[in-house]
Amino acid sequence: MTEHHIGWLGTGRMGSAMAARLIATGAAVTVWNRTASKTLPLVELGATQADTVNDLGHCDIVFTSVTSSPDLLAVTLGPEGLFNAFNAQSAPRIVVDTSTVSAEAAAEVRAEAAGRGIEFLSAPISGNGNVVTQGRASIIASGPRSVFDTVLPYLQAIAPSVIYSGAGEEARLVKLAHNVMVGMITEALAEVTVLAEKGGVAPSAFLDFIDGSVLGSVFIGYKGQAIRNHDYEPTFTTELLRKDFDLGLGAARSLEVPMPVAATTYQAIQTAIGYGYGKSDFATLYEVAARAAAIPRD
Repeated sequence: MTEHHIGWLGTGRMGSAMAARLIATGAAVTVWNRTASKTLPLVELGATQADTVNDLGHCDIVFTSVTSSPDLLAVTLGPEGLFNAFNAQSAPRIVVDTSTVSAEAAAEVRAEAAGRGIEFLSAPISGNGNVVTQGRASIIASGPRSVFDTVLPYLQAIAPSVIYSGAGEEARLVKLAHNVMVGMITEALAEVTVLAEKGGVAPSAFLDFIDGSVLGSVFIGYKGQAIRNHDYEPTFTTELLRKDFDLGLGAARSLEVPMPVAATTYQAIQTAIGYGYGKSDFATLYEVAARAAAIPRD
């Protein structure tokens, strides 16, 4: 896969996993990160390291992968951002953002890109770094259909499931709705596991039953394993989940959609952060539920 020269901005846990999958297909990939050392594992896989962000201007398609809306605005529109590093002779044809950010931030970047003759595609991804590496992630994309068609082979190299949702920022709303649902499912799993545990059922027995029932799923399997082992090494932190709930509930307010279950779950997430689990995996919602039920913890 060498038709286009690919640039990659943002090589954290998720960005590195996605870029690695592109490199594995034989794509020519140039990587840049604000902390340069984070690009080294990808360089070892065959990527070229960009010395400065403006080196990405020589790429045909640039992917971005950042944590938040302010981060996306900074790396694109900021004084030292992607767009200000380009000129008419050195700019990519297409920028693809894979981050979970607000539709408003994405629309601002899209408008600025259009003014510079750059096409923009929103393509947030579902799955943590491990899921991406295993080839089990999914992408929801929106933007001009012709741009989506151009980028599709690269998106499919990253994730087996790629869905087109519309010409604007529809993908952002879909991803936020997805992440809100992830939080609600995890809170529900935490509560019912604690209910069984308080009644004398070992959490492992209860979770094994759930896995073998119609409720069993890949996601519940992942979070159930974290609960069984009390392993809260973060695949996605509680603080990041709170950020996505802030965005999701904000979208619900703007669209006048009541979300009582999501609102209650938000408070559970906030409680987990208050207990010091902000940097831990959000499976720590189980620990909060256990405390509330007066189940002794070590």
